[in-house]
Amino acid sequence: MTSCGSDCIEPCGRSARTSGGPLHRRVTAATNKVEAFNGFSQWIGFGNGGVITDNDPVEQEKTAKFNSLLTNAVIFHNALDIAEIVRQLQEEGHVVDPEDVVHISPYLTEHIRRFGEYSTHELGLEPEAYDPHLDVDFSPLRADGQAEADGYGQAA
Repeated sequence: MTSCGSDCIEPCGRSARTSGGPLHRRVTAATNKVEAFNGFSQWIGFGNGGVITDNDPVEQEKTAKFNSLLTNAVIFHNALDIAEIVRQLQEEGHVVDPEDVVHISPYLTEHIRRFGEYSTHELGLEPEAYDPHLDVDFSPLRADGQAEADGYGQAA
């Protein structure tokens, strides 16, 4: 077994020197996305202040999975709403800039009434099929391969 002496310090120094570079920007962007998701997930799981009070591991896992399912369902619904608004703007003759679209967060909460009244008579209705296609050209965002060079063209 080896000890962590000067062999570990040199890579840490190199890591510190990457600050401000493409790797640093990519790590920061990924961290911001994760933090935004976690904050949204905590907002969704507002009951009991987000504290799981049951000591049973099975019940704890159920609570965490239910919160994850609900969070992802709301994100999906928000994405559908955003796509519908983009389509409406295009139908009205507005030009939709792809740079604007990529900065829209699906973690919207203003329209959600956590303590509101909800109708249940619509539960038996089958929803319309959704159209995942947006008529927005995102290729200019990848011009000259700059996104890939900076690490933004890769999954975080």
